[in-house]
Amino acid sequence: MFDVGRICIKIAGRDAGEKCVVVEVLDDKFVTIDGMTRRRKCNKIHLEPLNQTLDIKKSASHDDVTKAFKTLDLVARNTKPKAKTIKPKATIQHTAASDARHKIEKKPKVAKVVKAKKE
Repeated sequence: MFDVGRICIKIAGRDAGEKCVVVEVLDDKFVTIDGMTRRRKCNKIHLEPLNQTLDIKKSASHDDVTKAFKTLDLVARNTKPKAKTIKPKATIQHTAASDARHKIEKKPKVAKVVKAKKE
């Protein structure tokens, strides 16, 4: 029933109500889905299979799934990659006051007194 290319509707979770296609069968409980949902591992009990199928190969890329969805006049989910930004480096400014606060004062060592046993 849940073979590669089967179109399903997600019935649970954040993407509930969205159409997806089975891209890979992982084991008897889980499949990998893609389409109008996020590409991810999904439990079979969270999917409602439909009678429609798509002609895709096992582990098809997101681009292949998008092309197959266009044949059914469906739009697959597209996400833009986040823009790379330069993180500012933290600068530590040392002042005489801050250096004096962080100095550790050494305590003088106290000699231990050893008691001799009485015989």
